[in-house]
Amino acid sequence: MSMYLILKTLHILSSVLMVGTGFGSAFYMFFANRTGNVHAQAVVSRLVVRADWWFTTPTIIVQPVSGLALMHMAGWSWTTPWLLLSIVLYVIAGLCWLPVVTIQIRMARLAAETAAHGVSTMPQEYFRLARMWEYLGYPAFVAMLGVYYLMVNKPAW
Repeated sequence: MSMYLILKTLHILSSVLMVGTGFGSAFYMFFANRTGNVHAQAVVSRLVVRADWWFTTPTIIVQPVSGLALMHMAGWSWTTPWLLLSIVLYVIAGLCWLPVVTIQIRMARLAAETAAHGVSTMPQEYFRLARMWEYLGYPAFVAMLGVYYLMVNKPAW
């Protein structure tokens, strides 16, 4: 197998892991936050933070490294419209994700403290953070869907 195909496989697998982890984490956090169960929220928020460190963070590094290598090996220019737009969308998703990481950590701490004190409802700050987390997640997810579309279709504009 050529180096190009090895890198392409790594690029595809890491993108699936990145988006899949993000979507799965969002799914569980979204619904755990609506249960009203402080202990469920504490467990899920802790695991979402862990998933980001274990899976999302490494793939965020692998994606541009493997993508730039593939771009170079294939002879594509930075000015190729679909490629440039996919990079812009990836950066937008990243700019949404960075504050989400901080928000998730704060949510997990609040949830753990609330559960440890035996309080039956989350403080309003938790729900304020959850709304910010959610509002940042939508554009990040849509941006990544756009990146997938561009990577698969490579439209000739």
